[in-house]
Amino acid sequence: VFSKCGVRNIQVYNEKVKDGSINNGNTPSQPDYQFMPYIVVIIDELADLMAVAGKEVEGSIQRITQLARAAGIHLIVATQRPSTDVITGIIKANIPSRIAFSVSSGIDSRTILDHVGAERLLGNGDMLYMPIGQSAATRVQGVFVTDDEVHRITDYVSAQAVPMYDDAFVLLEGVEGGEDIAVVGADADPLYEEIKAYVIDAQKASTSLLQRRFGIGYNRAARMIDLLEQKGVIGPAQGSKPREVFIKKDSSQE
Repeated sequence: VFSKCGVRNIQVYNEKVKDGSINNGNTPSQPDYQFMPYIVVIIDELADLMAVAGKEVEGSIQRITQLARAAGIHLIVATQRPSTDVITGIIKANIPSRIAFSVSSGIDSRTILDHVGAERLLGNGDMLYMPIGQSAATRVQGVFVTDDEVHRITDYVSAQAVPMYDDAFVLLEGVEGGEDIAVVGADADPLYEEIKAYVIDAQKASTSLLQRRFGIGYNRAARMIDLLEQKGVIGPAQGSKPREVFIKKDSSQE
């Protein structure tokens, strides 16, 4: 949408929609360009997600923080377990603005802020805030928010728009635990059609190839290979020989 409208980010896009310099949907024969809201993605507890699907969560956070800001998508990540296996180097590098509340040790403080100090905080909203572009943290006091205030804010936000659900996530029956994610109900996996098209185009298929190409875990890649074999796209494993791709590029285009 931004490319078609010749804009760089959501702010410029919304300004053009507001002043009428691009079509805002009033003409049926033209694209429906409407005002876009900002989106804030909130992860309430990162540790639980990292325990289930660490590599994929890490990759998703990296993509959102690097690419989604121009589209008005911002990310807030919270955790009560600031260890290096939860707040990894990649996550830290892509989330430069950080807040630390009272922690139990200087090691935890270093994990969050890259320096000690949070272990000496008093609690009850006492925090260290380090925004992007600032080398040292600033000590600030967080305000107390009552349950009634939380409900009033969430009710107001909920009233601003109708919820929109992606059926692709509803169709997924669940995930298996472990370092790598494995999708149950793989034929409903959002990546299946893309993986199928890639295998037909490349005329080769292997678990390691799908892992590298799509940045997914071993279990998920293996399930995709099993499903492709079940659907008749590729042949069975033949020891060290590569799997045969039954659907050729020309026949798939026809």
